[in-house]
Amino acid sequence: MKAQTFNNPTLFNRLPVAEISLLLTAFFWGTSYGITKEALVYTSVLAFIVIRFGLTSLLLMPLYWRETRKGQTKDWKYALPTGAILLCIFLAETYGVFHTTASKAAFLISLCVLMTPFVEAITAKRWPSKNILGCALLSVVGVLLLTQKNIGWMVFNIGDYFILLAAFLRACMVVTTKVLLDGKRLSPLSTTSLQANVVTLGALVIFFAGDIQVTELFPTESSFWLAAFYLALFCTVFALFAQNYGVKHTTPSRVALLTGSEPAFGALFAFYWLGESLSEVQLMGGGCILVATLIASMSRR
Repeated sequence: MKAQTFNNPTLFNRLPVAEISLLLTAFFWGTSYGITKEALVYTSVLAFIVIRFGLTSLLLMPLYWRETRKGQTKDWKYALPTGAILLCIFLAETYGVFHTTASKAAFLISLCVLMTPFVEAITAKRWPSKNILGCALLSVVGVLLLTQKNIGWMVFNIGDYFILLAAFLRACMVVTTKVLLDGKRLSPLSTTSLQANVVTLGALVIFFAGDIQVTELFPTESSFWLAAFYLALFCTVFALFAQNYGVKHTTPSRVALLTGSEPAFGALFAFYWLGESLSEVQLMGGGCILVATLIASMSRR
């Protein structure tokens, strides 16, 4: 009787699989800042990007070639510019995480949700709604609070600026992807595979153009490789599958709510894993950014 109950398909269907997949995606993305911060102890930023996206390319390559044999990747060239933007995003984001705290990075990067309507407004020649403008104002207050330890003592370091640049580039990435890949015959898996290839090759070119030792591409610490495989497998490959599944099987409001919890997971993980802490003022700022992001996400969707 127990085996029959466990194997009953209706029991599985009752589980909120879509919501769980989206929550796991937000969790993995949130932990990526703390894991990246720890991995950068063992190698340089450029070497880390090469290794992370090189592993992603290897993991996705069999799936890409399978779709190529089926004739499903004929529009591959349209994904290359998005790969170049993705390279710039991770250069800015990884340098930012290196120079600031993982918890602040998790909150600041979420501003891309609020920047996207403004970038989109430039291409569509349409001013964002009052709701988005209000959320943007709330997020600005959040940033000001997040970048200070105490009232009246605001500090922006180079890492914060890099993360803000990465958030802006993420917004540009969304709009560019929409323009270039809309209606094209290219699956999300193939797109991610091509983007990972571009990021890997681009980072390699920059790596060898600089005065960096080749040995940095081959860290010997097992903890680094565990972090690299974790980021490639869970924060890229799994997150892609989970996000696509969740978007297809649940409501847009739940998608926005669950994936918008990424900065909260990032701050909590940085607190428990890295021992980072935020002052009460900074927590208020992070809360403002989180609320503004969730409201903007749900209203836009």
